[in-house]
Amino acid sequence: MFQNTRQLSACVVALVSALTWGGFTAHADHRGDDRHDQRARKVFVIAMENHNWTQPNPTSNPEQIFQNPAAPFINSLVSGTSGISGQVAYATNYLNADLGVHPSEPNYIWVEAGTNFGVFNDNNPYHADCSPDTVQTTDQHLSAFLTKARRTWKSYQEDTDVDATNVPLPMSAWTVPLFSVSGHFAAGLNAYNYSTQFNYASKHNPMVFFTDTNGGCNTAASNPLRTQYAPLQQLALDLQDNRVADYNWITPDQYNDQHTSLSNGYGRFPSSDDGAKIAQGDNFVARIVPLIMASKAYKDHGVIVLWWDESEDGDTSDFTLPFIVISRDAHPNVSGKPYASSVQLSHSSTLRTMQEIFDVDPSSGYPWLGGAATATDVSDLFKPGAIK
Repeated sequence: MFQNTRQLSACVVALVSALTWGGFTAHADHRGDDRHDQRARKVFVIAMENHNWTQPNPTSNPEQIFQNPAAPFINSLVSGTSGISGQVAYATNYLNADLGVHPSEPNYIWVEAGTNFGVFNDNNPYHADCSPDTVQTTDQHLSAFLTKARRTWKSYQEDTDVDATNVPLPMSAWTVPLFSVSGHFAAGLNAYNYSTQFNYASKHNPMVFFTDTNGGCNTAASNPLRTQYAPLQQLALDLQDNRVADYNWITPDQYNDQHTSLSNGYGRFPSSDDGAKIAQGDNFVARIVPLIMASKAYKDHGVIVLWWDESEDGDTSDFTLPFIVISRDAHPNVSGKPYASSVQLSHSSTLRTMQEIFDVDPSSGYPWLGGAATATDVSDLFKPGAIK
């Protein structure tokens, strides 16, 4: 257990060896020990929020990410100025799940199931009395397929399973985070933005909207699926011990995912300036990406996906979404800069690609999920053979 916030911060941003990891069983790679196998293995999706990559007016509110000085790290990835740009490729024509699907929650459900099931709100999966709200009872979604195929998945959610001082609870006290929660820590600071504010939103946690991967409306320790949902601090420990899942979904809180400004702003940006949101998220990505890249899981054909949920202030092809992959198997740089794919892609493309990577597609007896059936996968962003 952490003794102070300095130790907590160090855990999140570094692979510490002094702490004891507590109990996740990693799944063996089904592809065997063929060292010549170049296919992607572990996937880490980092979910970001509510900003376009490009838009007709780059400085309109919300501002676009591309070439925005408030996002120096993200832009360094694609400009070729980052030390890791040699492992980066990105999309220039990535569109919303289905033009017109808003707000956030339908897009998170879509990337898990290829459809939004008619959901057009940001509600919790259940009402306070545990009656169903937006929860789905189908097993036709990615995490369910992974379980059936004996693949593993895990959802790392910031601001869940921590005490009033932002110290992570022991695994025995973890719960499935079905309900959103926000406020101020009584003591302690967020390890990324150094504020006392917390803001977990269930709408940004795709697995929690399905009964077979949330265990029902049960926030007690008796829920058998509770260890599938970990506080974000656990990621550093799992990476250190090489115990991450095959498919890892990582959601920052709403301050670190570019969704919401801190009450006091961020750096040189006041809370009223969209640059504050962008800078908060850029800082988070700048710190979590190197953490993952330092791990054995990443070095052994791992893939990091920087994913944004929805376009803002426009549902046309003029409003593209950021979509960046980081991998040793990414498409090679072109003329010294990361490869920029102009292939039209969407959340259905991401889902199709995950089905292919983890062999839960028609070639292995699984149906395509919703829009994945007709989508183009994202293999253009990778070396030949890395996806399928």
